Amino acid sequence: MVYTFPMIDRRTDMQQVRAALKRSRVVALLGPRQCGKTTLAQQFVPADSLNYFDLEDPDSLARLSEPKTALHPLKGLVVIDEIQRRPELFPLLRVLADRRPLPARFLILGSAAPDLLRQSSESLAGRLETIALEGFRLSDLGARTQPKHWLRGGFPLSFTAWTEADSAIWRKQFVQTFIERDLPQFGVTIPSVALRRFWAMIAHYHGQTWNAAELARAMAVTEPTVRRYLDLMTGVFMVRQLPPWFENLKKRQVKAPKVYIRDSGLLHALLGIGDRRELEQHPKVGASWEGYAVEEVLKALQPDDAYYWATHNGAELDLLLFKRGRRIGVECKRTDAPTLTPSMRTALTDLKLDELHVVYPGKQRYPLADKVNVIPLAEFVGAKA
Repeated sequence: MVYTFPMIDRRTDMQQVRAALKRSRVVALLGPRQCGKTTLAQQFVPADSLNYFDLEDPDSLARLSEPKTALHPLKGLVVIDEIQRRPELFPLLRVLADRRPLPARFLILGSAAPDLLRQSSESLAGRLETIALEGFRLSDLGARTQPKHWLRGGFPLSFTAWTEADSAIWRKQFVQTFIERDLPQFGVTIPSVALRRFWAMIAHYHGQTWNAAELARAMAVTEPTVRRYLDLMTGVFMVRQLPPWFENLKKRQVKAPKVYIRDSGLLHALLGIGDRRELEQHPKVGASWEGYAVEEVLKALQPDDAYYWATHNGAELDLLLFKRGRRIGVECKRTDAPTLTPSMRTALTDLKLDELHVVYPGKQRYPLADKVNVIPLAEFVGAKA
């Protein structure tokens, strides 16, 4: 049987890429493996075009055996997929991007931010614009898909699987393949068993402040080692480190980052959660919802800067966002009817928030206080009903 899946409208991503290509000579589309970068790029340049290079395809690698000869004559838009596999291309791209008049622009796709940005920072300085691409947003899918999207996450093949069991199997295999095959191809030499154990431990710390000493003891390694693991998983878009915000306040403030598994579906796979019933009964359900909401809010608002805030006295704010000179607070609550808490009042006053939004899974919007509103997550991120 041949399975066919509905085409998901990724208009927002298409518009971002199109606008960037008008502004910049080289655009980098960065995101995790299997998130849809290749599919999106092929909306601009078909895979069978001479202007499309997939660096995991032997034919493309053969065509690029003499890169200047292959790339110099091309006109229009040129796509190079998995660019971090050939870092020696960056100096050539600088030369090609500096031609006048400019015969070609370049859309380069990468799955490992540190490798890509480190190699390109000098070669393409002032010429490169980066766009982050993750899996499907809730706003791409519609409000009615929220329970399914939360459970399965945003990876296209996980979300579109026929059954929850099929989705769970895909995510389990993704984790295994990513650690055993993909990371070594990026030059990672850390044993796969150690990384698999670390990733699972981070899933249990999801939504908590980073504690290197505790994880180092649990894994019987040094604190710098677990820090290196964390930075690696952050760089390949699997983990988010949300930095703390601290000001010159009299209160003692938390100064360690919060850690999240970025995709809720992968979090559930690492926690052994297979279906909605298991998710609802799991002790990490509240933390899972918080991380899911944090990711959707960040993708929707695209703030200039994002932090969390917490004091040692118990006051906290899930997100402190800076956008166009405004301070926006966001609390993520998995409850039927959120109410105003002392922590919210403290954050509103101490952080001088211009507005505070409480996002939750419900369907009704209502005010809590001056500058404070409860808003359904789907409405907040612009998902259609």
